[in-house]
Amino acid sequence: MKMPLTFMLNNQQTTLEIDARQTLLEVLRNQGGMTSVHRSCEEGECGACTVLLNDEPVNACLVLAASVQGASVLTSEGLVKNGKPHPLMKAFTDELGIQCGFCTPGMLMNAYALINRAGDNLLTDQVIRKTLEGNLCRCTGYVNIIKSVHTAQKAKLAGEWW
Repeated sequence: MKMPLTFMLNNQQTTLEIDARQTLLEVLRNQGGMTSVHRSCEEGECGACTVLLNDEPVNACLVLAASVQGASVLTSEGLVKNGKPHPLMKAFTDELGIQCGFCTPGMLMNAYALINRAGDNLLTDQVIRKTLEGNLCRCTGYVNIIKSVHTAQKAKLAGEWW
């Protein structure tokens, strides 16, 4: 059954005609063109499809697209402004938190939400690890990913954040 879906996608009002049985992952990739939302386990175990739904991280493979009617969805494509990467993305690059890059969009979205929730409270390695435990990376030992989150939080606290 087809239905219209209207929601905010990366701060842009978007209306798509979807099948009511589709997941948010399918809609974002196939109709929304958001290729950073990676299809992997399709069971909510790997975090490769993590997006922010109303500012909260969710596994897009577990969310019915129809349920985001009127909601706000942010993907890592939405972290680019005027062609310039978000300071979080820069931190992941500078601190070598990116290896093959497959897990990176999901990591970015969880880290973005974590840093925004933290306010002025400095994040500990333990809190970062706990937050990112649902994002599987097979390339790294997570050390540089944790450094990346710390560097990004410093950038936010210095006012270099949008």
